[in-house]
Amino acid sequence: MTDSPLADLHRVVVKIGSALLVDQASGHLHRRWLAALAEDIADWRAAGRQVLIVSSGSIAVGRRLLGLPSGLLRLEEKQAAAAAGQVRLAHAYQEVLGEHGITAAQVLLTIDDTENRRRYLNARTTMETLLRLGAIPVINENDTVATQEIRYGDNDRLGARVAAMASADGLILLSDIDGLYECDPRQNPEARLIPEVRALTPEIEAMAGEARSGYGSGGMVTKLLAARIAMGAGCRMAIAPGKDLHPLKALEGGGRATWFLPASEPRQARKQWIAGSLKPMGRLVVDAGAVRALAAGKSLLPAGVIEVDGTFDRGDAVLVADAAGHLLGRGLSAYNSADARRLMGHNSRDIEALLGYRGRSEMIHRDDLVWEDRER
Repeated sequence: MTDSPLADLHRVVVKIGSALLVDQASGHLHRRWLAALAEDIADWRAAGRQVLIVSSGSIAVGRRLLGLPSGLLRLEEKQAAAAAGQVRLAHAYQEVLGEHGITAAQVLLTIDDTENRRRYLNARTTMETLLRLGAIPVINENDTVATQEIRYGDNDRLGARVAAMASADGLILLSDIDGLYECDPRQNPEARLIPEVRALTPEIEAMAGEARSGYGSGGMVTKLLAARIAMGAGCRMAIAPGKDLHPLKALEGGGRATWFLPASEPRQARKQWIAGSLKPMGRLVVDAGAVRALAAGKSLLPAGVIEVDGTFDRGDAVLVADAAGHLLGRGLSAYNSADARRLMGHNSRDIEALLGYRGRSEMIHRDDLVWEDRER
């Protein structure tokens, strides 16, 4: 790794908390801060780095627009505020990013969307397509339906789930504090910042303290939960200060932060997950040409499949075997078993005619395939 954990990152999720984006007393957006952040993102884009944004703030903005009182809101009021505020929030992102020729694209998710296999795949494909087309996904919780997320405030964990979903190699949690300390620095001014964490040991977890407002609930406790998800996906994570202008530029310049460094990279972590954590639901038998293609690190195309066994859904793990029955590997099928049987032996250009829609060209994409001889 280079000296800076940021230097060789290619795809980064930036999570922005409500307190940074919205004045909590007035409900107005911090436009100058947001414009400075957009400049940082444009610089990253110019350097070849892809960026996804996970943003809070819709409820804080929406309560002002709807004239809701200060203090605690009922659940239905929070959901109404989120609906009104999300429109204003999306418009603000489009304005500041548009000044740099960047298109913002709104994506609304819940934690459940990252756990349901089919919705996970749909969201992943949408984000991949947006990034390929040069847009920046601006992701927020779908607060009008995500009742549990509203109650507990969990955008740190959502940010980590998005990073894992998008195979990002970096996650930046911009915060009102500058990292993980040995203990709460608001109670102990002598508390020492921990600049680097390579394992979430019980000692590290104890540094978060008990869940409470500020440094606890919605603070360090949820950030460590996010770190566990990110590190498990091979994604580096930083807790970094976000209050000042140009927070990403400051981090790039070696600013204070705590970095959580995983033992593996995203692609390796994903391959390990496919190989060891998913139960195969079926089997694809492939011809000799497909065997050679897979051995060369290519994707499995429908033309190379000669038999489909079992019943499985799109996104399920399946085994891949040759005509003699020898196991070659396993991967995530881009089609369910019924569609796979329709497509087997056919050229990818025939997919739309056979299924009535234009699906993926690959039966299993190489990024979703663990080829036994290559991965062990």
